Amino acid sequence: MAAVLPGLYVGGAESCSSPESLAAAGVVAVLTVDAEEAPAVPGVRAMHVRALDEPGADLLSHLDDCAAFIGAARAGGGAALVRCHAGVSRSVAVVAAYLMKTEGLGWEQACAAVRAARPEAEVNLGFQEQLKLYETMGCAVDSSSALYKRYRLQMLTERYPGERRGALSRKLHDLPREVFADDPTNICHTANTEVLYRCRKCRRALFRSSSILSHTEGRGPTAFAHKRPTDSAQLCGDGREKCTSYFTEPVQWMEPALLGVLEGQLLCPKCTSKLGSFSWRGEQCSCGRWVTPAFQIHKSRVDEVRTLPVGNFQTAKT
Repeated sequence: MAAVLPGLYVGGAESCSSPESLAAAGVVAVLTVDAEEAPAVPGVRAMHVRALDEPGADLLSHLDDCAAFIGAARAGGGAALVRCHAGVSRSVAVVAAYLMKTEGLGWEQACAAVRAARPEAEVNLGFQEQLKLYETMGCAVDSSSALYKRYRLQMLTERYPGERRGALSRKLHDLPREVFADDPTNICHTANTEVLYRCRKCRRALFRSSSILSHTEGRGPTAFAHKRPTDSAQLCGDGREKCTSYFTEPVQWMEPALLGVLEGQLLCPKCTSKLGSFSWRGEQCSCGRWVTPAFQIHKSRVDEVRTLPVGNFQTAKT
């Protein structure tokens, strides 16, 4: 094992082979980032994050808990060891995240700092992207962040690469409950800063502005090689087509339509009028950007309802 900071070590499977070596280094806590949990070491606290060394494995969701575990060991005057099978990618990514959070380093600087202590360190590309996102979020996992919500959805679609259509559909029967945003009809109060979106036909509340997952604007009509835009009213001043839909996170009322199905229509749960469509494989926005996965509500099918800060008076914007 290699010392990255006083009281912080990184290593591979062999790091835990000698309790005497751990004791000599002052290690009081071992964090294992691996498919299998390491054997218990008497007198040493343990934490296990189950993850394969694959780009699609989710480390990001665990980084804050990992940092807290490492920090508690060091704060008590002991040392923490972060280990994985080879001590090259998973453990290095977690230690880099800790350095980002506590030392104010950028993700590249943090990885370089770990590599200086352990030259064989090489974080896989998927974990690099997760560290970049962690840095963008201020080195704290914010479950309400649109960036994190999109990441979480992408993790679901990337979990089964190369699956046949039927096999992937069956896997989608097991969607985590936290993927779905609360149905706004079940929420007593909406923050004044939020906009509520209702079905234009029956006025049923569908989603809040916090559920909209924005995307970088695409290349417009040039992104559609198979067709040309026919409605000039849908074009921006520079000739690019506007986004004519909202792309959202899944909302609870969508669940019956989504489970076990790769793609389909999104219908109003009250009046069944068509609102849009969804595809776990992704859909192309009218601006040209490909969004994966896509839960698309056409703007023409909903109204904005803005809650004013005085009283309960509401105004609708179409």
